Amino acid sequence: MMKKVVLLLSLLLVIPETFPRSAIRIPPLPQISPAETATAIVTLKEQADTSSIRKLLEKYPSLKVRCVYQHALSGFSVAGKVKEMEELKKERLISNVSQVSYYQAEMEGSIPFIGADKIRNLFDEKNQRITGKGIKVGVIDTGIDYNHPDLRRTYRFGRDFVDGDRDPMETKGSAGLATVHGTHVAGIIAANGKMKGVAPEAEIYAYRALGPGGVGNTEQVLAAIEAAIEDKVDVLNLSLGNNVNGPDLPISQALNKAVDQGIVAVTSNGNSGPDVWTVGSPGTAEKAISVGASTPPLRVPYLVAGLGARRKEIRLMPLQGVEEWNLSFSGLLMYGGVGYRKELHHAKGKIVLLKRGKLTFDEKVRNAEKAGAKGVIIYNNTKGGFIGSLEEQRNIPAASIDKAAGERLKQTLLIGGNGDVRFLYKKEEDKLADFSSRGPVTVTWGIKPDILAPGVAIKSTIPSGYLALQGTSMAAPHVAGASALILQAHPDWSPGQVKSALMSTSKPLVNENRQPYRTYEQGAGRLQIDKAVKADTILVPGSLSFGMYENKEGIDEHLEKVTVGNEGKTIKHYSFTFPKREQGITWKFPSSFTVKPGEQKQITIGLQVSPNEMEKGIYDGYLTLLEGTNRISLPFLYVKEEPNYPRVMGFDFGEGDKEGTYRYEMYLPRGAEEFGIALYNEDNLQFAGFMDWGRNNPGGMVKKDIPREKLPPKGIYKAIVFAKKSGKEDRIDAMIQIE
Repeated sequence: MMKKVVLLLSLLLVIPETFPRSAIRIPPLPQISPAETATAIVTLKEQADTSSIRKLLEKYPSLKVRCVYQHALSGFSVAGKVKEMEELKKERLISNVSQVSYYQAEMEGSIPFIGADKIRNLFDEKNQRITGKGIKVGVIDTGIDYNHPDLRRTYRFGRDFVDGDRDPMETKGSAGLATVHGTHVAGIIAANGKMKGVAPEAEIYAYRALGPGGVGNTEQVLAAIEAAIEDKVDVLNLSLGNNVNGPDLPISQALNKAVDQGIVAVTSNGNSGPDVWTVGSPGTAEKAISVGASTPPLRVPYLVAGLGARRKEIRLMPLQGVEEWNLSFSGLLMYGGVGYRKELHHAKGKIVLLKRGKLTFDEKVRNAEKAGAKGVIIYNNTKGGFIGSLEEQRNIPAASIDKAAGERLKQTLLIGGNGDVRFLYKKEEDKLADFSSRGPVTVTWGIKPDILAPGVAIKSTIPSGYLALQGTSMAAPHVAGASALILQAHPDWSPGQVKSALMSTSKPLVNENRQPYRTYEQGAGRLQIDKAVKADTILVPGSLSFGMYENKEGIDEHLEKVTVGNEGKTIKHYSFTFPKREQGITWKFPSSFTVKPGEQKQITIGLQVSPNEMEKGIYDGYLTLLEGTNRISLPFLYVKEEPNYPRVMGFDFGEGDKEGTYRYEMYLPRGAEEFGIALYNEDNLQFAGFMDWGRNNPGGMVKKDIPREKLPPKGIYKAIVFAKKSGKEDRIDAMIQIE
């Protein structure tokens, strides 16, 4: 056993190349099979009815119209041969053809923390307490348990786009397919019973677009947005997403269109942090409010290993669906492999360290519990940390840690057997959650998220009662509830004004070194509802992206227009403060100006850059508008394109969470015309096949599960990961093991 473990550890090291990468020829990508079929969303350049769409498709006999969209998009969904879809793209009326992708759900003390309880003492124009009364909030999710005692009063209406009926009940059943997510999200927004949500008297309209296991596709989510527009909801919450970082996916476009029709659209930013450029659709939608996750006041567990200079504190991320991590201040830690029963014979009374992969989290914790373990720590088998959840409630605590910390602990335990560890608990609040996805958005370089809200250990309603969950999914409904409160107080405000009030009154957060988080990490900062409802200066837009330098000669100049609205009752006097001076950057601000009550004034902010003098690749921060003693922040971002910008980065590979699967992830910062993972036998570098490949992939994180039967025979392989765009190819190589 010991020799096998040492071998596996050595495989994680960089192995010197016998041949340079450039000398290895990668075969052409496989051609699309004439018989290959798919479903796609077709976006049109102008509105069209069903008859004209069918006429357009007459020369493509395999393509059949499935849905026609009139509100969420100008377009339709179609099924048929991929070859004909490629030809359809060339039609004059076609704006875009995008194959259907899959979306999934992104996984009580937070309410007073963000100021929601203070709002209950304020009254609207009708002299009613501000509770969200009369505001319709649409929730596109896994459905809702409308029989929950805390949701009976707020649930009004529902539709199901998974089963095609009007019953949006959560998926029930076993084998990991039952869902709780939509009920949890709805409770954060508007629970009104034992638990009180942010806006307890708002009206919930539930749209079930994610089915068993919390998964749905583009068609279902688009249909839900279309229905929400028809139903004239005031606020729309989407705590769902995928890993594609780009502004042009159909769901992102549909949310922008919903905003144009007067709906405040709120979406989670994604759980793929902490790396930059990890925000996924629909969090990339320009006009929607994209929400990242911060920590409310928490008692956070840390594992302490080693003494003196070797002492390490490792933050534990509790898994969802387990007992609270509340172990005594010392314990015995043992390594238990991946968590098979045979590996846990000596686990009684100990905490077990397990590697992610091969077994589901539920199986790992269940086996440890049956073996008498006191607790479980699962470390990641790819870079960084992760959020995990169990299918069934377990009676021992379980938590996750990142790969690097787990490997260090594992090596210590393999050398010394069981290890003494201690646990301490720290109070933590207003920190950016490690898992929260970061921006900016590719192509547009927009700042996302727009705002932060609590998204860690948030207790809310589920079909069986109450449960604490975490993720940007939990952060977004805080903002959706806040939007309902603002709309009750200001019923004539537009979605842009609501977004501005939320952003301009947010609290910018700082990291452990007391340095502000970057704007593309936190947007404007953490939500403060009590201040947002009372905001009387409105800036539209709420953040400024000055774009990217495009490799042209000389000075680069950008002008951005901002509308300043005075929602107060007296004349307001405004002026800008100059940001910190930076080499190669010159700002142009308007001189001091005034705005009368109820009026707006458009101003111009100029940015002039000298790229040859600039020292960084990304410039960001906050412009400050002064109004009396008020300081109003306006986040900004400017990108200087760096030379040799990588087409592909961050490849990682490991065993999947189910027996017989593997998973990989990599990042395509600006997309790829072609990408692939080519495998070669380690001994003779003979081509063994593609692990995966694709064409015309938009920018963002690519994550995929691969069944074992689609991979070559057991062995060690050299993987060459490549991406091509605009005549340039970049490669990464890695050694991987397939068992």
